[in-house]
Formats: sequence, C-alpha cells, structure tokens
Amino acid sequence: MGLGLAMAAIGSAPAADVAWGTDVPGGADHPSIRRFAGSWLVGHQNQPWDQTPWPTSMALAASDRLKDVARLEGQITRLVYLAPVGKSPLEVFRNHEQAFTAAGFKREFSCELECGSFYWAWYKHTKPAEGLRWQTQGSIPAGEGTGRYSVTSSLTSTHGRFWVGSSPRGARLLLFTGDAANEKTGIATIFLEIVEPKAMTTGQVELVDAATLQAGLNDQGRAALGGLFFDTGKAELKPDSKSQIEAMAGVLKAQPAWKVFIVGHTDNVGGFETNLALSQQRAQAVVAALAAAPFNIDARRMSAKGAANIAPVASNTEEAGRARNRRVEMVLQ
Repeated sequence: MGLGLAMAAIGSAPAADVAWGTDVPGGADHPSIRRFAGSWLVGHQNQPWDQTPWPTSMALAASDRLKDVARLEGQITRLVYLAPVGKSPLEVFRNHEQAFTAAGFKREFSCELECGSFYWAWYKHTKPAEGLRWQTQGSIPAGEGTGRYSVTSSLTSTHGRFWVGSSPRGARLLLFTGDAANEKTGIATIFLEIVEPKAMTTGQVELVDAATLQAGLNDQGRAALGGLFFDTGKAELKPDSKSQIEAMAGVLKAQPAWKVFIVGHTDNVGGFETNLALSQQRAQAVVAALAAAPFNIDARRMSAKGAANIAPVASNTEEAGRARNRRVEMVLQ
C-alpha cells in the first residue's frame, strides 16, 4: 500500500546503471520513495505483515540499549543502498531529508553529530540487517589500499546520521546514512525502513478445544494454545481469549491431580531480556486468569515460566515462522 503522499524523489538526476554492481535479485524500491540517483540496491526485505521494534527517541538505557521503543505492526520494507562514488553521506542524507519533508513526512527526531552510541544501541536492539536478502555478486568498491568488502558489511557507524519521521496516514520511516564498510571506501550507505499500517489477516488460528488440549497433554505432555491473544508488546489478555481459558480450565478440572507449567514464548524481534520479561508476564497473566473467578483453579497447580525466544518451533526469518513462535503452551509437570 502507498504512503498516501507524493513520491519522495531523491537526487536531481535520473537513476543510472552502476558499472560495479547490480540490484539484489528480487529487490525493488519502495513504490513511494525513489532511490538516490545512481544508487545500487544491495539489501532488501519486504514483509506484508510483521512487527518491528522502533526507536521513538534518542534516549538510551543504562545497558547501552534504546530506552524508548515501540513495537510497530504492519507492512514492513527494509532497503540498503550504496550511493555512487563521490557522494558523501551528508549529501545523501540532505537529499533524503528534503525529499521526505516535501512529501509530507514530519520529523520526529534526528541525529547528525556524535551518533555512534545511538547507532550501536539501535543496531543491537533492532537488528536492522537481519533477515535481509543481500546481493551476493560483487562487493563494495574500495579506495586504494583498503581491500574489498562484502555488501553485508555496509552498515557501519562511521559518519552515521539518522532521520525518523511519520506521515499523516501513520506510516513511519527511518533513514540511516553513513560510510559503507569504512570511511576509506569513499562510498555512502543508505538504510531505509518503512512501516505502513495494515490489518493482519485473521482467522488463521483456531481455538484449541478441551478435548484436543487434553489429548495433546496425554500424548506429548504439552500443547500450544492458539486462542490466547495479547496486544503487541503487552501482557494483558485480550477479551477474545476467554474461550481458550475456559477450555484450559475444563481440562484442569477434569484432571484434578495434574500440575502444569504455563510457558510463554516470543519470536526473536527485540532484545532477549525484554522478550524474557514479556514471555514471563504473559504466562503469569494466563495463570492469574485461570486462578480467578469463575474458574478458580488452585494457583499451586500452575507455574508460570517465560522462555523468550530460546525454544522456537519455526524459523524466525519470516513472519509465518515468527507467528508460530509467539505462543503460550501448557506443559505437564
């Protein structure tokens, strides 16, 4: 879907072929943001619907991580470009900044000087290069005596600058520019992440009824619960989780001798400690719901555990796998 704005045209000249490289196979510009003139698209990812951690300020936590982070959901596009030789990171940054403003984006925050600490917190927290499809043919042209570098090493902190903004329709945009690989290559790198609001396809997970739940526990000692729902980054059970809680309570009442672990799991988006705390809190929310009226299951029969992303059931490289990994399980003790 489009950003609902005029196309952001970056650079004054039409795009030209780059003698030293071609675009990553399958990659394409975002339909609403034209690339900097003459750039080479070396990394690309498009997720029709996914979640991403998003910095909302420059503030850093004591552990050198981002302090203010939102978890955005929607269509996510990530693009990595190498600019033509001779174009400085500052020139590339200014052209993008002007294009975004002209297209109606509002700047939320930016950084142009001494951005190294923020860069490393952003890189560690959001893992921007993870899951991208990279150009594997060719490498970054380097200045004399500097060797040659894989395009996967193009995101470095040297001369790094950030620009983060939003559109009137709620699209969010993050720009990073800096030196590709190192300052001796003479080439600027460009990273763009665009998150566009989009409704998730629903009805893809069915409630695990009491009979199926009990069969899973009898046969495998564990069962994943498809009918428990939480808002992104939160631990409060949503009202449409009631039927799944009822099924769980029914099984525990039918098997009064059973004791169970309620185990929360996450995907690998975001920091491990954050995911560990979130998975623990979600497990505790399920235990609390079962122990409360009208179910009144003895809390001593249930133990809440958070497993973060240490026990995936699918690959975290695609949204379909991440969706399977975001789950709560009931496990026999």
